[in-house]
Amino acid sequence: MTITLTTGSLLILLGLYALLTQDNLLRIIIGFSLANTGVHLIIVSLGYLKNRTAPILNDAMIAAGPETQIVDPLPQALVLTAIVIGFAITAFLLAFALRIYHTYGTLSLSNLVDKS
Repeated sequence: MTITLTTGSLLILLGLYALLTQDNLLRIIIGFSLANTGVHLIIVSLGYLKNRTAPILNDAMIAAGPETQIVDPLPQALVLTAIVIGFAITAFLLAFALRIYHTYGTLSLSNLVDKS
């Protein structure tokens, strides 16, 4: 659990660093994706409980009775939803960057400020 929390935190920090320091739009989009993936890792790792089973109802779980401990499926469902939303936002950002490149001929933010 600590490995995934640490990895998620590092991905978020790396993504925020790219968002704040890069001048190229594609690098900023990659930084957003890294931060998004880090958030997913942290949510999944916080939803993990040791010595619990997956929340799948089958004959073995029904036979074991109510004392069987299962993992809460809500964090997993939230991460699946967040992955889809993050993918849609990344696709939108890439389409926006492509439109900017076709219009201005550059992806550098400092060059875009000079051209406008």
